[in-house]
Amino acid sequence: MMLFAIPILSQLETVMKHVLLWFHESLHLPWAWAIVGTTVVVRMLLVPLTIKQIHSMQSLQRHAPQMKEIQKKYKHDKQKQNEELMKFYRENNINPAASCLPMLLQLPVFIALYYTLRHFNENFNIPKDATNVDLSFLHFIPSITVSTTAVWGGYVLLFVYVASQMASSYFMMTTADKTQRMLFMLMPLFFVFIIAHFPAGLVLYWVTTNLWTVGQGLITRRLVAKTPAPSPERRSSRTPPKPETAPAIQGDGASPHQEKPATPQQPRQVRRKKKRTSRR
Repeated sequence: MMLFAIPILSQLETVMKHVLLWFHESLHLPWAWAIVGTTVVVRMLLVPLTIKQIHSMQSLQRHAPQMKEIQKKYKHDKQKQNEELMKFYRENNINPAASCLPMLLQLPVFIALYYTLRHFNENFNIPKDATNVDLSFLHFIPSITVSTTAVWGGYVLLFVYVASQMASSYFMMTTADKTQRMLFMLMPLFFVFIIAHFPAGLVLYWVTTNLWTVGQGLITRRLVAKTPAPSPERRSSRTPPKPETAPAIQGDGASPHQEKPATPQQPRQVRRKKKRTSRR
């Protein structure tokens, strides 16, 4: 398995190296801003999947009451609960995994950038003692290849990472309950101790994608109208049919709504008065 993974990682590193080199040489961007440009291009390519993600989240939010009823009905049988939920997803064209696709597709980019920054000098033929190479970012991070906690500016970048990750989780977990949303918003506080050992350029990539997600969430809230409540007439295979009320039968066997045939009325006879002739 490791022998199969090594060529894939090498190919990902080669692709990332050419992308960063194109931004640096063709657009004359510093190396740090080449990472920002790469992040923006990746997120632009993921826009179609992001739209599907938004629609999936809206669909989950629209059918949340029905899903809670299924969970409540089969709360003591988890297997039956999962079967009914999967059946409900198929009937209503809901893909719960659509919200995770943009994040999963960014994972190869994250890994490729990690190895590219790890072997930065070898990939771009830069001597380690070179002084004419600008690897800084906004003058508070001297090099994007060093560990984030190696410089004081890295702590500022970590703070921005935590804030942006919490904000992006707030916009992404709109359909989750309060407990799950709070858990996802607190996760960056635990992951920051792991990310602190990554190169500063990798944290810069993650901060950029978080800020993109926040901006995307703000635009979505303004442009996308609120979805209406689900119509009560829509029924699934688990919705019991409405009982049909039989018409009440009266004593003569007729329904109260049944109209009785009208009896034909006879024409009214008009009697003419006879004129009396006066005798003279």
